[in-house]
Amino acid sequence: MMAYRIGADWTVTLTQLEEALNRYRFVECSPSQDKSVGWTEPRGQAHGPLVESIGGHWILKLQIETKAVPGSVVRRKADDRIQEIEATTGRKPGKKESSEIREDIVHALLPLAFAKQSSVMVWFDMDARLMMTDAASQGKSDEVITALVRVLEGLPLTLLQTTTSPQAAMSQWLLAQSDGELPPAFSVERECVLKSGSEDQAMVKFTRHLLATDEVRKHVLEGKLPTQLALSWEGKASFSLTETGVLKKVAYFDGVMDATGDNEDKFDADVILSTGMLGPLLTDLVDALGGEMHFAAAPQPSPEGPKDSPFA
Repeated sequence: MMAYRIGADWTVTLTQLEEALNRYRFVECSPSQDKSVGWTEPRGQAHGPLVESIGGHWILKLQIETKAVPGSVVRRKADDRIQEIEATTGRKPGKKESSEIREDIVHALLPLAFAKQSSVMVWFDMDARLMMTDAASQGKSDEVITALVRVLEGLPLTLLQTTTSPQAAMSQWLLAQSDGELPPAFSVERECVLKSGSEDQAMVKFTRHLLATDEVRKHVLEGKLPTQLALSWEGKASFSLTETGVLKKVAYFDGVMDATGDNEDKFDADVILSTGMLGPLLTDLVDALGGEMHFAAAPQPSPEGPKDSPFA
């Protein structure tokens, strides 16, 4: 999960959001198209709404389809074409012509390429002024931001930032000598990745390993910084926190999601339970990282212009 702060002055209604997304519904790639991005039904029911409003939370789904021709195939066919040109004309194609040959081959083979689909769920909590995605990488999250800004003019989004960086906080938690030095809602689990900032970028990965040890503390004191640390929250959920503040491998403990049914209302129940869990988890995590960092608004220019302006 990646969290973004929505600007305080920006508003949109559910109807406006549905209408905006509907203009960019997902359409599968055409034979000659290598990528298609659009919005699809989060519930998975054809021709359904593109925004599901459940318990005051808005759920969206971005669909991404890509087609790619293997590079090895392109290179082999391009080499064959270039050798054929050399054999018949006695000249070797230059860089520009070779590039055009490769492009022609890609366009010719693209209709035969298999399409790969992926999706990203998007969660708007307008009361908390937060937008979350379940993107596992910055690239996927950037796809969401680009798609949202395209359909929602003026949408101001900034990555949620905390006073203490996740990496600095994780280092402190790994150096802790007792549970009393850890944030009250969280426990350090048995996985972490430590990486050196030096040129060699030495890395140590601990898996199913007790981390409250002198061995781990020694690595941190020697300058290896945590890039990922497994944590649990109030005995309800586990996740790995990254140095950029992304929550990966989010999982609920046994019994937490048992209230969800197996009927058509399961989607609603899953959303209610998930948002009801992840919202407080994120709040506690921000508190554990020293609170949210707030940036001062840029000073607004005077209507009369700056004092030293020749037009004042």
